Amino acid sequence: MESRRHLQQLAWPQVEQLAARWGSTVVWPWGAVEQHGPHLPLGTDGLFAERVLDAALAALDADLPILRLPLQSIGFSPEHRGFCGTLSLPPGLVIDHVVAVGRELAATGFRRLVLFNAHGGQIALLQTAARQLRAECPELVVLPCFLWSGPEGIAELIPEPERSVGLHAGLVETSLMLHLAPELVGEERPCDGRKAGPSPAGWSLEGAAPLAWLTQDLSDSGVIGDARGASAALGGQLFERLVEGWRQRFDVLLRSAWPTTETPPPSPTGAR
Repeated sequence: MESRRHLQQLAWPQVEQLAARWGSTVVWPWGAVEQHGPHLPLGTDGLFAERVLDAALAALDADLPILRLPLQSIGFSPEHRGFCGTLSLPPGLVIDHVVAVGRELAATGFRRLVLFNAHGGQIALLQTAARQLRAECPELVVLPCFLWSGPEGIAELIPEPERSVGLHAGLVETSLMLHLAPELVGEERPCDGRKAGPSPAGWSLEGAAPLAWLTQDLSDSGVIGDARGASAALGGQLFERLVEGWRQRFDVLLRSAWPTTETPPPSPTGAR
């Protein structure tokens, strides 16, 4: 990814100039350091967040005022404790960290902060942190997003029952890693995660009536899903749809005044 999109690779006058522009936006990718079964690396989520984000930003019009922060690689992963290598920050520390960084960005003049999160176990916590930051800095719009929620056409690529119960290190994540970094994928293709048995009617591991599960409740290997059918070809399809979906969303956001009623300026020359 070229340096023009990385805040930390710019000089302060460049950042000051960009922050002062209408709709200036910063994206902060979030991953985790947590077990992903015996075949995927601990940093799986962070790798996904950065690769998708960088590809989406590279496809945007060069004049749009958007920068990214360095990856927040360690997050909130208590459900994966008990598997070697998992690191988890306390929830209060995560909230304080988001608020502290967001406060600095608001003081710089940025209008929006997107929390671009690829770890499902910290969705709710980052939503809470975003609300706290917005309360303290009402001038900064905060958007807590999840990598896998938003882009169209993802679900149709994933067969059942994996679409419903493949929660961690299964078909989807193994396939995407085979596409992006096959050298990091081990030989095993585990199928695990059903120790608890089927859920009673109306209840599920995740969804409208979810369980606050711990991985050891469900799995011996750390996998919750079926990685046996994983392929680089499926991973390539997933990556393409993720990148295009997020490119579209960033483009629309940057060309709008949302959530205000301010009138946006004319689009840059050559806009899509």
